[in-house]
Amino acid sequence: MRIGEVARRAGVSTRALRYYEEQGLLAAERTDSGQRTYPDSAVERVRLIQQFFTAGLPSRTVLQLMPCIETGEAAPEVFQVLAAERDRITAAMADLAAARDALDRMIHIANHPTPEHCPALREPAWGPYDDGAEARAAGSSAAARATA
Repeated sequence: MRIGEVARRAGVSTRALRYYEEQGLLAAERTDSGQRTYPDSAVERVRLIQQFFTAGLPSRTVLQLMPCIETGEAAPEVFQVLAAERDRITAAMADLAAARDALDRMIHIANHPTPEHCPALREPAWGPYDDGAEARAAGSSAAARATA
């Protein structure tokens, strides 16, 4: 079966199939003219790969799992890999939830500003402009250093 047919039947792009091949997840034979051909089983394999990706697994982990899929026997390490991936995803979800909560607080502050969070609401937000104040401040710090 040619690459376009596999892509159509599996519901993926031909680019995805080439990526799977690069990652070692899918193998293709080559015709004399260099075109890829796949066995009929490639469609089911691609659908399985898609399920792993939907579950959040990276291609390197999927590659680790493929021998078990092919033999139908899972080694104990496979379950450890899956549990580690689940823990990674759970941690990422917690980080995203914390980021969402921080953004919610910022949205609340933006919608309900208070002097605590917004300097422009403080009394007074700033003093009147005095162009001589800067010179006086510089002079008093020089005098303080001289007496020390």
